[in-house]
Parts: sequence; C-alpha cells; structure tokens
Amino acid sequence: MSFVHQFDGTSLREYDIRGIVDKTLTAEDAFAIGRTFGSFVRRGGGKTLVVGYDGRLSSPMLEDALVKGALECGLEVTRVGRGPTPMLYYASAMLDADGAIMVTGSHNPPSHNGFKMMLAGRPFFGAQIRELGERSAKGDVVPAAAGTLRTVDLREAYVKRLVQDYGGAGRKLRVVWDNGNSSAGEVLEKMVAALPGEHIVLNAAIDGTFPAHHPDPTVAKNLEQLIAAVKDNGADMGIAFDGDADRIGLVDNQGKILWGDQILVLLARDVLKSHAGATVIADVKASQVLFDEVARAGGKPLMWRTGHSLIKSKMAETGSPLAGEMSGHIFFADKWFGFDDGLYAGVRVLDVVARSEEPLSVFRESLPVTLSTPEVRFDCDDYRKFKVIEEVAARLRKEGAHVSEIDGVRVNTTDGWWLLRASNTQAVLVARVEGHDQAGLDRLKDALVHQLEQSGLSRPDFSGSHAGH
Repeated sequence: MSFVHQFDGTSLREYDIRGIVDKTLTAEDAFAIGRTFGSFVRRGGGKTLVVGYDGRLSSPMLEDALVKGALECGLEVTRVGRGPTPMLYYASAMLDADGAIMVTGSHNPPSHNGFKMMLAGRPFFGAQIRELGERSAKGDVVPAAAGTLRTVDLREAYVKRLVQDYGGAGRKLRVVWDNGNSSAGEVLEKMVAALPGEHIVLNAAIDGTFPAHHPDPTVAKNLEQLIAAVKDNGADMGIAFDGDADRIGLVDNQGKILWGDQILVLLARDVLKSHAGATVIADVKASQVLFDEVARAGGKPLMWRTGHSLIKSKMAETGSPLAGEMSGHIFFADKWFGFDDGLYAGVRVLDVVARSEEPLSVFRESLPVTLSTPEVRFDCDDYRKFKVIEEVAARLRKEGAHVSEIDGVRVNTTDGWWLLRASNTQAVLVARVEGHDQAGLDRLKDALVHQLEQSGLSRPDFSGSHAGH
C-alpha cells in the first residue's frame, strides 16, 4: 500500500511540528512523521532512531503511531519512554543515534502536542521541516521494510550524569523545585535524592492536564507557588521547569525572579573562569546588561536569532561553551552536550551558588538596573509581518539609526534599546523595549510606535510590569 499524507498547514512550524490534538495534529500525522523522517534518516545512511514522549495525555498514542511509521522504514527504533525532552537528547548522544524524535507539547496548553526532531545529532528545523511536509505530500519515502524495536530505560544513567558536574563544594543548600507536573517528575525526584542539601519538590507528579498552573516559567504568575514556598521554607532558591523541562525558571532567596538573561550572566561568569575569551551567545531579546557583563567577565558576547534550534547551530559553528535565551533555554557545551536542559542548568546554578559565600539575591542586586516592557506579542498576518520588518528596517537605515538586523530590528539609542521581530511560529510581531529610566523607556516606546504607525499598525498594549531587570 503506497504512502501519501498531507499535514495541516498550521502544524509545520519553524522549530518543530505541533498542533491541537485530533484537530490539526492526529495519529495519522504522527505515523507520517515517523515514515517521512525515518526516510530522511535512511537516505542519509543512518539506521537508528530514538524516540521519547512527555507527560501529556495524548503523547502515548502519538508516540505509538510515530514508532509504527519509523519501523516501516526498516529502522532500528529505540524507545526511551516518558521523560523530559533533554533525556531524549541525552539518549541520542549516548546511543549515537542517527535520528531522534521527542513527542512533546512543551509549554503549550494540554490540548496541544508536537514533535521535536534531531538528525545526525543536529536540530532538524526550518527548511528541513518544510521539506518533510513536501515529501510526505508526494509520498516520497523509502520502500517499506520491517524494522526492529527495543526499549531502554536510561533514567538512572541520565540522573548520574546530571549530578556529575555538581562540585559538591561549599554550602549545603535548601532548594525548592517546582516540577509543574512536567515530564521531568520521576527524573527530578531521583536527581534531588542524589544531590547534597535539602530539597523540596512541588507538583512532582507527571500530569498532562497541568492542574497546579500553566507550565511556562517565563510568566511571573506561574511562579507564584514557587515564590511562596521559597519564602515559607527559608530556601536559598527556587527552580521551575516548563512542560518538557528543557527550560528553567529561577527565584532567589528573597523570592525575586531572575529572568533568562540574568541566569545566563550568573553562569557565564563561572564558565568564563575556565574558558577565558570564549563566545557566549544570547538571543536578541536579552538585556544589554547581559552582553555588557559577558564582556566585563572576559568573554565575547554574541547576539543571535531567537530559537533553540538556531542557537544550537550557532554554538556548534562558533565553539561557544554557553548560550541562552530569554525564554529560559540554557545551552551548555562546557562539560555537557550543547543541548538545552533545564535540569542540568539547575544543577550548574546550584553548584555556582553553593561555592559562593553570598546568597543569590546579592548577585541579582549587583546587576545594573534597567526598566523593560514585557515581551509584547500582537497579531499580524503571516505574510505582512515580514514586510513590516522590511519597511521598518529600510526607514531606520535611511535615518542612520544604530540598528542590528540579526533577527528583526534591534535599535540602540542613548536611552536604551527597542526590538521588533516577526515570530517564526505564529502570525504575530514581537516587541520589547528596555530603558535606563522611565523617561527613556517612554521615549523608546514612542519611537517603536512611530515606526509601527508608519507601516499602518496601531500602538500595541505595553501593559504589564515594568519591574527592574
């Protein structure tokens, strides 16, 4: 029986494949991903594929269909079972797999799910995902053949490797972890049992309905339970994860949030002690404070495009030992494998703080204070959003503005900076503004709005906390 399959056009994204289960993403889609991606592996000379899945209610069904599609390519498929996305990345590295697929909806609502893919140890994204859709629609796959299937439990080995880079020196810490009912639950409980100090785990049970709160640690509301527990327990810090635990959230001993770029400053200072002059990468949404602090610590700050696949690729290209995004993706190539892992990032944060004689709040308070807007996202047609960026960039160049066009436009002035970029995953434009003071922040917002209005767009809603950052 010949194979042909058409995906819903909204499911093929820049960095992954995702959609609403039984609406824009089905078991038939999962089978097609296995069949088509498996053909990429085979045609590249590969024969092995590892597969994992998160804690969402739909994930076992999608994983089963995915495996069936991959087996029909004649592949040797290894199931690593339910766990965090980075455990699948770890399995891919340890088993030297030719391909890897994780069934995960990450931090999206419970009704959503998706697939993250790696081919030959590198992210499979962008044009490759579009090509997968085209090949599937044409039935362009390898001839059907019988594959082989095995199951491997790597949880113990993964946990052992996670805690290996905790130095064990310094203070014994009291730490609150908010698993957020994520797929890291079982691994996290094993990990904290292997770490020194006192550890309190909230929402440990893996539950794809996320009953405690939405699993996105970049949203302050989702950290309220963690903040309360840190204060109630007199803890040294609190650590949270997103739905598949490839991203981290961090709260200090005073219950104050450290955002992604602040976490990266903490880790960069430590990594640069043993990698003097190394490149540290962050996305265009990060504070100027981060880039300045990396340079002050003797590193080479590199601003790059937003997107975990893009960051990983740039790390490999530059030999960077450390990278991060405002979204809480932290990537270690120093002692680690170069992929984003919230659990491993947590261990490295613990190690840094344990070796410090001062509480984490002292580090946070030592950073220069700026005022910034939240990340503002507003609707803009998928075609129009890129045209708007082109129009704004052309006007800025004509004005002689100090602008970076690495990912959208990021404009620097004496007041600070503003960013406007087109989302790669949604029909929205994304804006962020950071000023040295309130007056400067207001001028920067006005400058951004002026550009939007010249392209026929209304002023976006900047409401939200302008907390010091």
